[in-house]
Amino acid sequence: QVQLVESGGGLVQAGGSLRLSCAASGNIFSVYFMAWYRQAPGKQRDLVATITNGGTTNYADSVKGRFAISRDNAKNTLYLQMNSLKPEDTAVYYCNAVTPGMSYWGQGTQVTVSS
Repeated sequence: QVQLVESGGGLVQAGGSLRLSCAASGNIFSVYFMAWYRQAPGKQRDLVATITNGGTTNYADSVKGRFAISRDNAKNTLYLQMNSLKPEDTAVYYCNAVTPGMSYWGQGTQVTVSS
């Protein structure tokens, strides 16, 4: 089992920045892939950014150049630095961790960007 707890969401004006954190605990040594997803009201959950154990990252086109995913293995924490935020970035952001045969989710953290 892997437990994930997100934090760092909030209300920010367009053009501002936020940093989301995802603290992982449990059987974290089996995690080989982590990601951030987001879900806006009435829409499906979309992939935002991914990072492998080797540090390879990938981003959705909508956030490239604005968001950065990183991980601190010593702190068992995943981050999402979000810059130049836009109203369309408003959503609940979820942390995801993948182990062989299992996928774990946090409870989500709300990000609201005002225009």
